Amino acid sequence: MTIHHPDPPERAPGNQRRARCALPPLTPAQAAHLVQLAVSVAGEHGLRATFDGVDSLILKPGPSLPGLDSDLIAGLTNLARIVATEHAHRWPHLVNDHFACLSRHLRQGPPSPPTDPARDLLARLVPTSALPPAWTAGTPEFLPGLLAVPATQDDGVVTLHLDPSDYGMTRAEAIDTALANLRRRPDDLEYADHEGAMVAVLSGSTFAASRALVLDTVLRETLHVENPPYGVLVALPARNLLLVHVIQDLSVLPALAVMLTISLRTYATQPGPLTPWIHHVSGGTWAPATTQPADLNAIHLTPALHTLTRSLS
Repeated sequence: MTIHHPDPPERAPGNQRRARCALPPLTPAQAAHLVQLAVSVAGEHGLRATFDGVDSLILKPGPSLPGLDSDLIAGLTNLARIVATEHAHRWPHLVNDHFACLSRHLRQGPPSPPTDPARDLLARLVPTSALPPAWTAGTPEFLPGLLAVPATQDDGVVTLHLDPSDYGMTRAEAIDTALANLRRRPDDLEYADHEGAMVAVLSGSTFAASRALVLDTVLRETLHVENPPYGVLVALPARNLLLVHVIQDLSVLPALAVMLTISLRTYATQPGPLTPWIHHVSGGTWAPATTQPADLNAIHLTPALHTLTRSLS
């Protein structure tokens, strides 16, 4: 089984009809305008689309898509995040690009399994809710709500290969191979300095956040740090961003503050959201660095991190 994920178009599960359109960070009026534009543009590309009332279009099978024999759910969440930063006059162009890409890949049919998985597979972090439940059953999550999935990338298109038997591997072999190849990818690294706290910013790739899966390699080969005695803070708010702070002293507190600010904003506004929360990683163990309340004004250090900061004072 494969799930084809063009970038930026996406195919999202779910078809529950509700009364209110929810496409943050757009306002209700902007969201309504985007939906109207998306339905119209999709039709221009031969995609018979109706809005599901929440955050997706339902694409109906028809003569223009002979390979589609059932309804397809095309999510608008990432498209909303893309257009939100652009002036309204740019929206038709961006929406057209989105559905032109989606239409092209739908007409090509389901992607083929990788011909050389040992070379091409990459591990990719994906929200558990975006995958078929039958595939995720019994599969341990990397972090709450996130799974590592074998994937390939070709000309900006990422394909998730959910059934390794399609290319002659077991699930364990596919993940091991995908992680090995992910380790070999270079990082685009910059540093943010906030009140003396240095935060490493890894970006520039749709697999940047997935590098958290091989954090030991990132620390050793990109940040030139091995076995930091107090561990590190890590944020992976969206697929193209990974933040890391190596804990050395009480600069961990301003580092945590700036990481939370960036992570919460990125998770709320950027395509491919993963998780807004900061994690403390020590000895290969991942744990929340803060509480995770719905009221963001009530965020506090976890007891374990609070104890660590007291030992650094």
